[in-house]
Amino acid sequence: MARPSTSSSTSSRQSSAQVPSASQPETNHRRSGDASEKDDSSEHRYDYADVQSPFTSKPYPYDVSLLPGGKRSLSHISATAFWLGFTLAASLILAFQAAWLEMTIWRVFAFTASLSLFHFLEFWTTATYNLPQVRASSFLLFSNGTAYNMAHGAALIEIVVSNWIPSYQARFVNFITITVGLVMVVFGQMMRTTAMATAGTNFNHTPQRVKQQGHELVTSGIYAFSRHPSYMAFFWWAIGTQILVGNKICLVAFIVSLWTFFKNRIRGELTSAS
Repeated sequence: MARPSTSSSTSSRQSSAQVPSASQPETNHRRSGDASEKDDSSEHRYDYADVQSPFTSKPYPYDVSLLPGGKRSLSHISATAFWLGFTLAASLILAFQAAWLEMTIWRVFAFTASLSLFHFLEFWTTATYNLPQVRASSFLLFSNGTAYNMAHGAALIEIVVSNWIPSYQARFVNFITITVGLVMVVFGQMMRTTAMATAGTNFNHTPQRVKQQGHELVTSGIYAFSRHPSYMAFFWWAIGTQILVGNKICLVAFIVSLWTFFKNRIRGELTSAS
């Protein structure tokens, strides 16, 4: 439905522009022999009345989920990706700088770098291999539950507090434990990303109680060796972050809570599938 015109000149301009609508798809003036220039105008809908912009009088795509505040808000996605990238780069630079100067505060930046990369790859992998499920919340920054955010907040607090207690921080921490923690983080991240990519559209961040149409049980690739590789990958990744930064209290808490959490989730998934 076009916006009511206020003058004949406005009406003529709209008529000459030939704005496509749901009922009148744009005529394809391209050469029909060129498959790369296939007319896809019928796949888009425009409506002046539904979506207005203070910056232009041109029609907006009808998919309002792409607009600010929508589930697939492009402004939200771009801003989140920017800040995650900025945090990752800054954290890596500061971590190496602090480690070079033998400052134990490098652990804070190593932890934030691990988190930044993890959350960015959660969205990137979903957008690349599971486009129908991608949302602005696919970064999992604030949509992974209160317990998740509290756990990583507690881990960060332990790192900062232990930095002022050298004897506690140095206990059970050496080059070997740091290396083991780093390997676990890298291995867990690679395994998690591989599992999501292999599952493709069969992967979902939210547990599904009812089988969705088109869903298939994946048994190839990494799933040939593990029934729940994404869960196992996150388990080892999370524990690896705590070993890397030398946390003791959160290490034990992560092991117990994650083991219990995934055990209950897998049991629930098996029950709903039977």
